[in-house]
Amino acid sequence: MERSDLVMLLALVAAFLFALSAYVQQRASRRLPGDAAGHAAGSAGRGLGASVALTVRLVRSPAWLLGWVVNLGGFLVQAAALRLGSVAMVQPLMPAQLLFAMPLAAWQARRWPTTLDWFSALAIAAGVGVLLVHDGAAPLAGGADRSRIGLVAVAAAVAVLALVTTARGRSPRWAAVSIACAAGACFAMSAVFMKLSADRLFEDGMRALVTDWPAYCLVVTTSLGLVLGQAAFAAGPLPWAVAAMNIVNPAVGYAVGVVAFHADPVDDAAAWRVVALAAALLVAGVIGLVTSSSRHHWAVPHDVPQRAGV
Repeated sequence: MERSDLVMLLALVAAFLFALSAYVQQRASRRLPGDAAGHAAGSAGRGLGASVALTVRLVRSPAWLLGWVVNLGGFLVQAAALRLGSVAMVQPLMPAQLLFAMPLAAWQARRWPTTLDWFSALAIAAGVGVLLVHDGAAPLAGGADRSRIGLVAVAAAVAVLALVTTARGRSPRWAAVSIACAAGACFAMSAVFMKLSADRLFEDGMRALVTDWPAYCLVVTTSLGLVLGQAAFAAGPLPWAVAAMNIVNPAVGYAVGVVAFHADPVDDAAAWRVVALAAALLVAGVIGLVTSSSRHHWAVPHDVPQRAGV
């Protein structure tokens, strides 16, 4: 097997593990004992406090911990792919997790995806992939303007708060999308703070790192992304949540790269054609998922049976 083939295989395995982790964690939220399971589907619509409470309950669930281990495995496989290949080769394959999440959700619902479902998921994955191939998910190379990163962080915090607030009182399906978008923004900012923290660690050592504010922001954004992502998975539908995070994460990452890392913005006709193609694919895919007849079967039911000792 050639090296490029191995890199692509590892990237696809990582995408599958990420999708499997989301599926296992969603199942764990359905199997909580007592009335916790009945409230899991609506946690996203009741705000951040309910999402934190749900996550605290899930941490004690062996099934959820298994999902977390699978997710960790995905990160390790992705790291191996990045070690053997380039970011430009690996990252565009990450949206393939939507193509894995959809049949997993369909299996749970005992309903095979329709042709529209497959084309919609493929369009979203291709749309994100096209953007990543052309411009990169998060163009964070080069010197960072920390004052601008601080402003971007404040703007991202406001956006996340707005998305969480918007989710309150909405139906679980639409609350899940809103919360998933907030989680995607958190993970994008985690990439930014991880870049800054890694640079500081290798340049000045651990002592400088622990006194640097991006390290603490990294803890906050990663933890908040985990909580919000779990709330989105619990509310479902799983394909909607995965699609929202896959779209928002690179979009926010690219915007931060342009604003704070001085990446070159789109400024030529060829680039705009790529952006237009990606936008058309994303819009078509989102419309397809939202209007699909499968959306009712993917959603997490409100009347989850209560089973003690599960």
